[in-house]
Amino acid sequence: MRQLAIIPNPHAKITLFSWNGKYLIKLEKGSFEQTYKVSELDLTGEEDIHRLLDAEFVQAAVARFAAMQTDLQAAFDRHDI
Repeated sequence: MRQLAIIPNPHAKITLFSWNGKYLIKLEKGSFEQTYKVSELDLTGEEDIHRLLDAEFVQAAVARFAAMQTDLQAAFDRHDI
């Protein structure tokens, strides 16, 4: 796996990788991460990745991080951990 870029964003750490014919878009916030795999054949280059990562996409991902935290906390609570 080869790291291509770290994409600046104030809401999450975004890293772009290339691996096995795919771009991997990894978003991290705190102890949570989301990874999206996109075929290199579906894009014309790295520039397309930057266009995909628009404000709407990042906002949805950040909301998903909040849902992940809620889900994890609920599991802890259900099992008194």
